[in-house]
Parts: sequence; C-alpha cells; structure tokens
Amino acid sequence: MSVSKIISNLKKNKKLSSEIRIYLIDKDNHYFFNNGILKNGFDSKLIIVKNRDSVLSAYSKMAFLFDEIIRLRIVQSSNGSNSDELLYLLNLVPINRKIRTFLDWKVFSPEFTRDMSRLFEVRNDTVHCISIDEVVYNPKMNIPLSTVSGFKKFSSDFQKAWRTLLKIYVGEQQKIDLEKICIFK
Repeated sequence: MSVSKIISNLKKNKKLSSEIRIYLIDKDNHYFFNNGILKNGFDSKLIIVKNRDSVLSAYSKMAFLFDEIIRLRIVQSSNGSNSDELLYLLNLVPINRKIRTFLDWKVFSPEFTRDMSRLFEVRNDTVHCISIDEVVYNPKMNIPLSTVSGFKKFSSDFQKAWRTLLKIYVGEQQKIDLEKICIFK
C-alpha cells in the first residue's frame, strides 16, 4: 500500500491505534501519527530568517528527522513504553554521534556527513551565543552569519542539506512495511 493510501486511511479511520508513532512523508506533505492522532508535520521547504530563534528552530526540525531515521531503522515504529524509552535514549546521543552513525550505516555519504558536521558546528555556536552576529559559518573560510552573503551561503547550504535529508528519510520510509505498521483497531 502506498504512503498516500495509508494517509488516506488514517484520515478516514476514527479508531486508530494509539500505540503507533510514525512520521510520514508523501511527496511534499508531511504527517506525524502519534497517540492515535494524525497531525500535519513540517513543511518540505524550510524558511530560515536571520535570527537566532529561526536558525535553532530549523536545526530542531533536522534533529527530529535524525531521530526518526534511527527509529525507522531500529524499530520501524514504536509503541507503548518502548517508544518513550527509545526517545529518551536518542535525546542522550549527541548530534555529531548520530551523524557519524549515519555514515557508518551508509545512510549518509562521506560528503554529506562532512556538510552536516559543518552545519551542526553552526548550531552548536548558535546555542551558546546571544545573537547570530557572533557565529561564523565554515571557520576555515571565515564566513560570518552577520553578513548578508554569509547568511545567504549558510541558508543555501542548509536548504540543500534539508532537501537531501528529506530524500534520505523517504528512502528509509520506503524500506518498511507501512501497511503492517499502520494497523487499525
């Protein structure tokens, strides 16, 4: 059964299993099914404006997808206390270890791993600053986010990485048997 068909069935069915937790991407539409409720997920296109909150919000969406990729690979969908336990453990794993794990699992290419590591250095710097004016993107090239060209380069690279991450997620999503997971009561 296609993702579109699964989502259509989830929208129609009033007796949904509250034990299933899964994030679904169907073309440019994202859905999050959790606690028996189907909600809209993130937009396929991220809009990042030149302020700290916007930048950190974009990173949190990316980190969420990292965790969902791990969940898909390990348990496909979690239910009950297993889901809570896995989410707890995933929150303990630093982002750089998750990125490295994706390389080890051959989910990320070496080039994409390098790009993600560079992007997440900006996230770490952004978390520990008051303003993005203090953050430098790609320290080797000394590109400050405070400049128009620096922020444009960062935003462009981030958008490219986001699109690639969405493709990777859809690829991982296609490996699971959604019909088996999305059981209706």
